[in-house]
Amino acid sequence: MLATHAPPSLIKPLFFFNFSSSLSSFFESLSPTPSARLLLFRPRWARFRALITMSGAQSVASGNSSPEHLAGNWYSVPDFRLRDHRFMVPLDYKNREASPKISVFAREVVAVGKEEQPMPYLLYLQGGPGFECPRPTEASGWILKACEEFRVILMDQRGTGLSTPLTPSSMQQIKSAQNLADYLKHFRADSIVNDAEFMRVHIVPDAGPWTVLGQSYGGFCGVTYLSFAPQGLKQVLLTGGIPPIGDGCTADSTYRACFEQVICQNEKYYKRFPRDVEIVQDVVTYLAEAEGGGVLLPSGGILSPQGLQFLGLSGLGSSAGFERLHYLFERVWDPVLVPGTPKQISSYFLNAYESWLSFDTNPLYAILHESIYCQGASSRWSAQRIRDDHEGKFDAIRAAKEGRPVLFTGEMIFPWMFDEVHALRPFKDAGHLLAEKEDWPPLYDITALKNNKVPVAAAVYYEDMYVNFKLVMETASQIAGIRLWITNEFMHSGLRDRGGQVFDHLMGMINGKMPLF
Repeated sequence: MLATHAPPSLIKPLFFFNFSSSLSSFFESLSPTPSARLLLFRPRWARFRALITMSGAQSVASGNSSPEHLAGNWYSVPDFRLRDHRFMVPLDYKNREASPKISVFAREVVAVGKEEQPMPYLLYLQGGPGFECPRPTEASGWILKACEEFRVILMDQRGTGLSTPLTPSSMQQIKSAQNLADYLKHFRADSIVNDAEFMRVHIVPDAGPWTVLGQSYGGFCGVTYLSFAPQGLKQVLLTGGIPPIGDGCTADSTYRACFEQVICQNEKYYKRFPRDVEIVQDVVTYLAEAEGGGVLLPSGGILSPQGLQFLGLSGLGSSAGFERLHYLFERVWDPVLVPGTPKQISSYFLNAYESWLSFDTNPLYAILHESIYCQGASSRWSAQRIRDDHEGKFDAIRAAKEGRPVLFTGEMIFPWMFDEVHALRPFKDAGHLLAEKEDWPPLYDITALKNNKVPVAAAVYYEDMYVNFKLVMETASQIAGIRLWITNEFMHSGLRDRGGQVFDHLMGMINGKMPLF
């Protein structure tokens, strides 16, 4: 579910907002709409005597703004017109009157000339956790196709992009590990859905329902949406994003299934590039014999044998990932310019390795990763525990010594990463607190899903390394009315690789162009 973007950080305050008594009385006048375990906003318009200002906010057109919603002016990229929206939302929806407010950002995209046309709305939920929406630079992919009939809303999920971004630098404003853990617990799918509902009632005419497209983790959020706020949904499209929904923590069952698929992907990779078996073994041996068990990275982190295996996250599960991984190892060693110079890993490789990780820009992916599987139970570093059960296969140093292929890992976060990855070191204690947290609120309602009335279509990738096919089918059997497009034509990155085709296929399933067989 990892995606790579470069988020700008323009929102300066983290959550330090001062509100006048008149504004406080306004928030007290809001009443939540009851909805199974989610507190959704249905604002009443009232007179305001206070003004909220947000860093980076622009002037807004008359009639498009309120103190909790600022809409910017239209601007252009080739063949698209765009408009920015900023919303002030509660950090904690369960205690919204006393809760600090955070800023959540969304970008509206329409085809040129359709700015004022009445069109249905489509909300896109990005993969992650902890990644912002793509930044359109031209009319292409699924967005181009969607803009033929929709206004597309690209929401930066809270904590990402321009939505009060939680970066390695901004999070260090919170000095206590416990306070940081308490803050971060509000950045899961339940809060993301509440943010989406807050947006919908502000920007969709008459607060009507909208279509949601969820990619990967965005699909997990889509199923949370179906569980707790189906009244806001016209239809739902899921691409590589149907989550396990059992009670407790489903991380153990997820990683057991995913490790098996990761082993399969490794076998395919080395079959494609057999020479890489020896190259990777040599690198592992070099790292193991280096002082301290690894090589210093440009950021100040450490590249260890187990860190090297983490390249499988991006290299084994997406389109062209095998090729990118192979070409990366082509340049792992510096050339020997002077006879007798000791062998060393190239700076090219070390810099490329860190660019693959993205933790320096998107640390939430690591810190919150296992929590996305938790409902009323802790994960207790599930991936590490399940990996230990496979240690005979995933012990890189032993594999290199025994002449076996070194297996890369997949979408798993391990506790040692908070020691070796420079950007994650300040958050080690908070990460441990979150791994032990047991009182996570529910993310799914199986009864509601079994009684679902919202049209749902899902692209299911048969060989998906990130979202296991067997677990997907178990969940799909509990979502009433869902239609599945099961294919091995695409990997997990299908929406990125052939977005127009994937979007068109799912819409055809929803609108009846592709009848049931």
